[in-house]
Amino acid sequence: MNTKTDNHPAPTGHARIETNNLLMIVLILLVVAVGGIVEIVPLFFQRSTTQPVEGLKPYTALQQAGRDIYTREGCYNCHSQMIRPLYAETLRYGHYSVAGEFVWDHPFQWGSKRTGPDLQRVGGKYSDEWHRVHLNNPRDLVPESNMPAYPWLATNLVDAEAMPKHLRALHSVGVPYSEDEIAQAGEAVQGKTELDALIAYLQVLGTSVK
Repeated sequence: MNTKTDNHPAPTGHARIETNNLLMIVLILLVVAVGGIVEIVPLFFQRSTTQPVEGLKPYTALQQAGRDIYTREGCYNCHSQMIRPLYAETLRYGHYSVAGEFVWDHPFQWGSKRTGPDLQRVGGKYSDEWHRVHLNNPRDLVPESNMPAYPWLATNLVDAEAMPKHLRALHSVGVPYSEDEIAQAGEAVQGKTELDALIAYLQVLGTSVK
């Protein structure tokens, strides 16, 4: 009686990887980790990404309070703060964004989502009163706008008591605030509305680069 035996050689190389789910997952994670390290680590040592641009100053207490409100209200969901170095973008928005503008931003607000226009160079483009009317009801100035209104900002006061602690926390991660600036932060925002603070923040965006 003849019998036939199939002899299958043990998988090697690609075959072993492709047939072993655990090994495939481990190798994918390893490749992604190495690729990420190679791309990200050098950025921590490049002057262009770690040094502030000439003339850059830390946000004042009122501007920083405005930035917190900008983040709290989710403005970044519709407005980017990253102008890419493409002709169409620089023609519309101005000089492209550079990393040195954001070395003291925690976290920075880069992004390419634009339901509304980019805000990186909005500083000084409109008057304080324009921003005040626009934030209270955008359609008073731009009838086709789908941006929500923020009338409560005109009545809510900035939390003056929290500002010194906030600036000290930022100082601990490298923002060059002086002890006097930290100590006077509460007084600097005393009696200011959240609308005042947000406008102060918008008016400084992009003004360090011409």
